[in-house]
Amino acid sequence: MGQGQQEKVATSLAGTVSEEISASLAPVDAELERRYPGDPGTRQPVHTVYVPGDAFAADTVRSWGDRALAALDAHAPDAASFAAVLGLTEELAGPVHARVRAKLEREPVEDLRVDFEDGYGNRPDAEEDEAAARAARIIAEAYEDGTAAPYMGIRIKCMEAPVRARGIRTLDIFLTGLMESGGLPDGLVLTLPKVTYAEQVTAMARLLDAFEKAHGLEPGRIGFEIQIETSQSILAADGTATVARMIQAAEGRATGLHYGTFDYSACLGVSAAHQASDHPAADHAKAVMQVAAAGTGVRVSDGSTNVLPVGPTAKVHDAWRLHYGLTRRALARAYYQGWDMHPGHLPTRYAAVFAFYREGFEQAAARLSRYANRTGGDVMDEPATAKALSGYLLRGLDCGALDNGEVARLAGLTRADLETFAVPRRGDLTASA
Repeated sequence: MGQGQQEKVATSLAGTVSEEISASLAPVDAELERRYPGDPGTRQPVHTVYVPGDAFAADTVRSWGDRALAALDAHAPDAASFAAVLGLTEELAGPVHARVRAKLEREPVEDLRVDFEDGYGNRPDAEEDEAAARAARIIAEAYEDGTAAPYMGIRIKCMEAPVRARGIRTLDIFLTGLMESGGLPDGLVLTLPKVTYAEQVTAMARLLDAFEKAHGLEPGRIGFEIQIETSQSILAADGTATVARMIQAAEGRATGLHYGTFDYSACLGVSAAHQASDHPAADHAKAVMQVAAAGTGVRVSDGSTNVLPVGPTAKVHDAWRLHYGLTRRALARAYYQGWDMHPGHLPTRYAAVFAFYREGFEQAAARLSRYANRTGGDVMDEPATAKALSGYLLRGLDCGALDNGEVARLAGLTRADLETFAVPRRGDLTASA
């Protein structure tokens, strides 16, 4: 057959077959859109800092930054010494150290949670009432004067019977205080801890629905994170994955799943000396969380280390190396957020994050450029890979590891271009699979 000859096209099915199949799958299509809307495309903070309700103050964010800078000055005052502690290459040493210092000066905390649960404990009702009201006032003022972290909020007590009423009252006082101070900030985040049953998540959703109705807010305006700290939150009595049901029980309000390193480990009987985010029990729990959350728009956060970088320089360096290694390990496993428990953790949090993005961004930018321009290369990429590459670059930009200019220069793409690749339509991901 000659190249110019038109190919004969023949079919066997009646035209109504496709329509009938589409009609039969319409409920499935709707279910996919509802349950798996995909990533929201918003910024995900690289960490969450927890501060007890009685210790939270107007200068907390700046104080953490100043203490972190003081730790750097005392224990790794220049790029070479910091790189030697963490094993950074000569190429990364200067840029990472400079960006860590700039980050600590400009935006030392990305996400702050005022803690009214384990970090606060049980106090007289009047004392917790006052602390919740004060937290609302300080956070409202911080967003008003520009000193707030990008994300701020509270962790209440859990939905278990002994502390349920106290947690509900604290949440009510806090949210009401924000409303009376001008409204809910865009960066508001709430955390529900020690969730065991999906019904507790539904209860939280109903509570927030009632608050929205009381204040005439848009339905679904207030979301919350679910903290995974019990074995029952991973595996239910009937053998199913409870965490998957929890996401649905939130009725569209779940924004994150946060792994609680020490409560979860203790729940499984792991001895205190071995309770860490790289324990096999932790890896299993986070893998289940990750699969349950995939495609739902709910983000997963790793836990923390309780080894604090305090004391003599040698001890600080040991704690820094541990924290840096755990953070890099988490990033490689696609856990892009974790907890930090001490200002001294901030230098290594940002060093790990910045090194992760800077050491791979040139290759990622080049691959995405070739994909966007349909030029050749040694890797055959497809839409799903383009999504991963652009997501990687966007996360690097959001945290300050990368600059718009250098990414645009290497990839030939604007941030808007990256966002288009990072949040494609559902059909775009399957078209070439």
